[in-house]
Amino acid sequence: MKISIERGALLRAVARAQSVVERRNTIPILANVLIEAEGDEAQFRATDLDIEVVDKAPAKVERAGATTVNAVVFHEIVRKLPDGALVNLTDDGASGRLTVEAGRSNFALATLPRQDFPVMANTEYSANFNAPAPVLRRLFDKSKFAISTEETRYYLNGVYMHVAEAQSGRVLRCVATDGHRLARIDAGLPDGAETMPGVIVPRKAVNELRKLLEDDDMEIAVSVSETKVRFATPEITLTSKVIDGTFPDYTRVIPTNNQKRLEVDASDFAKAVDRVATVSSERSRAVKMQLDEDRLILSVNAPDAGNAEEELVVAYSDEKLEIGFNAKYLLEIASQVDRENAVFLFNSSGDPTLMREGSDDSAVYVVMPMRV
Repeated sequence: MKISIERGALLRAVARAQSVVERRNTIPILANVLIEAEGDEAQFRATDLDIEVVDKAPAKVERAGATTVNAVVFHEIVRKLPDGALVNLTDDGASGRLTVEAGRSNFALATLPRQDFPVMANTEYSANFNAPAPVLRRLFDKSKFAISTEETRYYLNGVYMHVAEAQSGRVLRCVATDGHRLARIDAGLPDGAETMPGVIVPRKAVNELRKLLEDDDMEIAVSVSETKVRFATPEITLTSKVIDGTFPDYTRVIPTNNQKRLEVDASDFAKAVDRVATVSSERSRAVKMQLDEDRLILSVNAPDAGNAEEELVVAYSDEKLEIGFNAKYLLEIASQVDRENAVFLFNSSGDPTLMREGSDDSAVYVVMPMRV
């Protein structure tokens, strides 16, 4: 293999590919990136056996071929090369070394045979559809904060993407929950997604997917089967196994009869919660909300550190209510609000609270209260 490639294009491709590589693994080949050169492009493939990323970059291919090289070391070298440099990659197949040349810099990196590199098997996908990058970005960005980190409830360690019925008709829906809070985000159902099986996209895949969704003008090709999900742009393809488990019936925990309505400026609310939580103990981080006629008092009482109180002018006309929440959960939910106002719907101090953005019910959040 012998190719020439511009440093910027090479860095982008290698950076995206190597990010899926696990730093600690017992299988040496999984620390490597597979470089395949043919025609007028080079492909960079990396995997941890659950996720595979393939990134393409334009290249001048003098001799087609393939090899594998340590992903982290290769990325560090390319990152430190000067901007605009032309990088020459040469592998003769016999020496077990990949030569990396740019200007006066010259590196010889150890390689492993490409035959040892595990390539994810092709799957027949039962649904294929296109979705604009901003739509997918909203679905996953607004739900991923609620993904559980508890390994014992592995079926909650991802975002449940499925087709659901809403008041407006059928929608593409993403749901995540950890038992303490829940996020349910809807988007219009793309053509071709009607037959999609519901799948749980793992947390790592959700984080890697974010890198594909930066360009607002990009259409993402989505393919879904019972065992895998694939997101692709013309340059990069991310394939991930889905979590093999059943996502619980989340509709049972979304309250439908919460009548006490609080409307508050989302930005002011988040800043006030952040300020009063400064004195709370890290373990509980409990914030008490006291609601009265058009008035909200946020308070924290931490015997070791002190106490704090802040009053906000709000729209509230129901009976008095005192309710406590984990400050971290309140902040994370408030930070999801794109519109000016957040609407909270309460039932009692012991029942789940519902939050949405103004009158928009395409994004709904549920948070469990705490005793304070």
